[in-house]
Amino acid sequence: MSSVDDVLSGLDPEQRAVAEAVRGPVCVLAGAGTGKTRAITHRIAHAVRSGVVDAPSVLAVTFTTRAAGELRQRLRALGAPGVQARTFHAAALRQLTYFWPRVIGGEAPSVIESKLPVLSEACRRLRRGADRSELRDIASEVEWAKVTQIGPEDYVAAAAKYHRTPPVPAEELARLYDAYEQIRRERHLVDFETILELTAAVMTEHQEVAAQIRQQYRYFVVDEYQDVNPLQKLLLDTWLGGRDDLCVVGDPNQTIYSFTGATPRYLTGFAVEYPDAAVIKLVRDYRSTPQVVDLANLVIAKGRSPHRLELVAQRPDGPRPGFHEYDDEPAEAAGVARAIRKLLDQGVPSREIAVLFRTNSQSEAYEEALAKAELPYVVRGGERFFERPEVRQAVVLLRGAARSASEEPLASEVHHILAGLGLTPAPPGGGKAREKWESLRALADLAEDMAADGADLHGFVAELERRASEQHAPPVEGVTLASLHAAKGLEWDAVFLVGLTDGMLPIVYAETPEQIEEERRLLYVGITRARRHLALSWALSRTPGGRKGRRPSRFLDGLTGRASSAAARTSAPPRERRQVAAPVSCRVCAKTLVAAAEQKLGRCATCPADYDEELLESLKAWRTATAKEGKIPPYVVFTDVTLQAIAERVPRTEQELLSIAGVGRVKLDRYGEAVLSLCRSAS
Repeated sequence: MSSVDDVLSGLDPEQRAVAEAVRGPVCVLAGAGTGKTRAITHRIAHAVRSGVVDAPSVLAVTFTTRAAGELRQRLRALGAPGVQARTFHAAALRQLTYFWPRVIGGEAPSVIESKLPVLSEACRRLRRGADRSELRDIASEVEWAKVTQIGPEDYVAAAAKYHRTPPVPAEELARLYDAYEQIRRERHLVDFETILELTAAVMTEHQEVAAQIRQQYRYFVVDEYQDVNPLQKLLLDTWLGGRDDLCVVGDPNQTIYSFTGATPRYLTGFAVEYPDAAVIKLVRDYRSTPQVVDLANLVIAKGRSPHRLELVAQRPDGPRPGFHEYDDEPAEAAGVARAIRKLLDQGVPSREIAVLFRTNSQSEAYEEALAKAELPYVVRGGERFFERPEVRQAVVLLRGAARSASEEPLASEVHHILAGLGLTPAPPGGGKAREKWESLRALADLAEDMAADGADLHGFVAELERRASEQHAPPVEGVTLASLHAAKGLEWDAVFLVGLTDGMLPIVYAETPEQIEEERRLLYVGITRARRHLALSWALSRTPGGRKGRRPSRFLDGLTGRASSAAARTSAPPRERRQVAAPVSCRVCAKTLVAAAEQKLGRCATCPADYDEELLESLKAWRTATAKEGKIPPYVVFTDVTLQAIAERVPRTEQELLSIAGVGRVKLDRYGEAVLSLCRSAS
């Protein structure tokens, strides 16, 4: 582009307002299909090219490696190639690895990609068995606890408070969680949550580290802000260090990960946290037809959220969404397969069609129906493209071929290599053989596209390695089968939303009003994945000949043209509303405390507080000796903030020590006697 103004050309008025708001704080409420990525990349590029910020001082944070790669690619095209676009974990790991030798010493810990092996060892230590499915559920619950900053000692109380339904009794899960953490520390390992926690702790406890990171990064952009969890928010606040050059982007209508610890309150409360913030709404939907947009608006309007966005369609008219009722699940799957065949006959590519369901267990019926109809399909949420055996083998062979001095054209050489792995001129009928063939075909198509641009085998292999690092798979020909959660952020020309019965959507264990509303938003996300064709269906029984006792989802009441299903449901007794944590007040001025560090101290950071300096130094010396003996970082024992709180309050009993945030039952058992002894000596 030739000028700064070129970066702003082609944006609609609201997108341009985002791009021109080059200094924070800025909150962008962006509905589905409204061009939020376009708006924020043009904002960053405009800020860089107009000289407001230097590209290396920008940190754009996303939730997936692929999204980060897309941001970098767009920013390069806009003339801002030096911007750092990373996931929370990638950015934190890079900083932690860099500073570890300086502030901790020794080799940085290894990162575990999966908690399952460590949890399996924890089960063996506690003399209990667990199958892989149960281990996955336990891992998910441990992740929830860690991102909400709940330690093993506090898990049982927190599980009751937040109406969690753990896969094993809460007391047992707390023991597994504690054993998991012990094994992880013993083996010098970090998981994704610990990476964020340690990075924030290192910055908090080592001001020279914080100063260097804050000198580097001065300008922050966070995408999908409705999905931020408390641990990510803690790290973001630590990065900011009281500054407000922050732009956040999110959609309250697409909050569907609360069960993992994510919370939309940081997005919806942004203007309260930053009273001077510019709040800009993007509601022009460029993805879907007016018919799809109208249905999405109707579904979300029936909910209870005061923060919803109403989309305004920008595309021409399309077909009306279809509603289909079937006698049983096999009939529903067969009907969907027939409808997909019709779309293929009309020229819709199979990769532009998706079947979306609430749970992964629903996939099997559609895999069978599509295989029987000899239709290609891809199951999303299973193996990643570059981790499939045939793809990994192909990359190894291609890398080896690139080291030789072959004069063969790129496309023909790639075809020759892939033919040895099973790429035939015509596809096999269906099933796993067809899925493998489609993977190899995608590699061959990418080679043909790059060959047309003059690339050689070296360039092709380099492109594959770049795509693998960013999880940017080439398009695979086949109907996508995916859960609604896995479909977020994606779009297709045609979408089939299946299994829409009460008990499945909303899912049967969604009990509180908040959980029901999240299920409604999940349906909204599914609807807004469709560009043009949309079909919604349900089955009255599970098996042929079974009792037809099911009813369409309550979220479809008044939308299908059929009688409302509300009357067919027995009214459930009102459920107790979810409890919320009581606010923490400053013990000096009584102001409600928001920041985690202030809540630990029990006072505002600016409020005066007396403390025994000798006691604080004694506590720090004891912590250093204890950490050295246990071969763990000092902040694993207690953070500086917790030690400060102890020195200010000087607890004399176990109960007084337990009342300090950061001191739980496990830490009381391990360190309470020593800490209380120091406090009594100081008294």
